[in-house]
Amino acid sequence: MRRIGLVAASVTGAVALALSSAGSAAAAEGTLTVGLNTYTNPSGCYTTNVWPMSVVNHTNQTATVFGLPNCQGHRIMPVRPNQARVFEFGTSVSIP
Repeated sequence: MRRIGLVAASVTGAVALALSSAGSAAAAEGTLTVGLNTYTNPSGCYTTNVWPMSVVNHTNQTATVFGLPNCQGHRIMPVRPNQARVFEFGTSVSIP
């Protein structure tokens, strides 16, 4: 019975370790250009006053364009890794 408890504790620890390292792997690596600004290893929300808004995504994550500042309003379109797009109505970009 004691051996089962040790095995269960070991498995629980291994699962916790695997999940904690998976969270850090989700951060974007590379550069994201929003309007005239370029961000290295971006994370979060980026707002620009440049119109039309251009987004160049050279990261390993998909960025999402929003219609209002601070990543508010409706989602306009995703910008996938290694993709560039111009948006007439975009104002902000979110990336994990």
